[in-house]
Amino acid sequence: MDTTLFVLGIVVFLALAFDFINGFHDTANAIATSVSTRALKPRTAIIMAASMNFLGAMMFTGVAKTIGGSVADPTKLDNGIQVVIATLIAAIIWNLATWWFGIPSSSSHALIGALAGAVFVGAGSDKLNYAGFTDIVLALILSPIIAFVVGYLVMQLLKVIFAKKSPHTVNKGFRTMQIFTAALQSFTHGTNDAQKAMGIITFALVTSKQITEMEVPFWVKVSAATAMALGTSVGGWKIIKTMGTKIFKIEPINGFAADFTGASVIFSATLLHLPISTTHAITSAILGVGSAKRFSAVKWSLAGRIVVTWFITIPITAILAGIIFKILF
Repeated sequence: MDTTLFVLGIVVFLALAFDFINGFHDTANAIATSVSTRALKPRTAIIMAASMNFLGAMMFTGVAKTIGGSVADPTKLDNGIQVVIATLIAAIIWNLATWWFGIPSSSSHALIGALAGAVFVGAGSDKLNYAGFTDIVLALILSPIIAFVVGYLVMQLLKVIFAKKSPHTVNKGFRTMQIFTAALQSFTHGTNDAQKAMGIITFALVTSKQITEMEVPFWVKVSAATAMALGTSVGGWKIIKTMGTKIFKIEPINGFAADFTGASVIFSATLLHLPISTTHAITSAILGVGSAKRFSAVKWSLAGRIVVTWFITIPITAILAGIIFKILF
């Protein structure tokens, strides 16, 4: 067997494993509020999320091209395959560790940080595209801030609109609407997160000269979308519990506001071809909505723990990927 094809097979396996893990790691974020308010039963929510994730993943490729070409130019790396292998191993290790402890960390941060670290150590600092890397990190930083503000404003608006309505009537109506916003959020999750595996596989195909440009092959789209959907079907109860019950007591109107906000921010980023953290967008939306409900209702100690994880993910995965590259190659 051709050595290059064998190594590429390893890359594809690792990328799809990352996508699968991303599915059960991050899908919990998209359906946590609808499960916690009993708008959807967990099994129903997971099946719906898997289906919508697959559909979203098949419809866009802009984020994949950004992932595959903004951190480094795959055509200029002599050892690009090794760089990708170290990247994926580091990102998978971090995702599994944070999933195990129930921390809603970012798969996007993990992948971007690991890729930057692997390129820096494996190919040299001059091969790292600092401008492209900075643009991605800026989007990753700004998106949760935007989601927090929008979530706060949406919840304040809903409070004004439904101020004179009976809480029972309001919650009954929004519990039904949450089914649609949870589906929308799962769809947007697929449009952004599944493309990250597509991008890293396409990066490997370009650097190994199997293809000549950053155009995502159809088989890569189907494979990544399927892996994400299968991962989603496994679910992630640990993170559902954190997102849906431990930040603040979520009622259906809060869940609707958070889901609508998260989906809006994620889909806007997808249309701009920016890879953002769906975890950050959704968590920040929940925090913004909770602050609008009552500032003291939010368990800020847990929120602080989550935010710390956000900040440390990129440097830790960058270092981890560099170490893995040195050990393996």
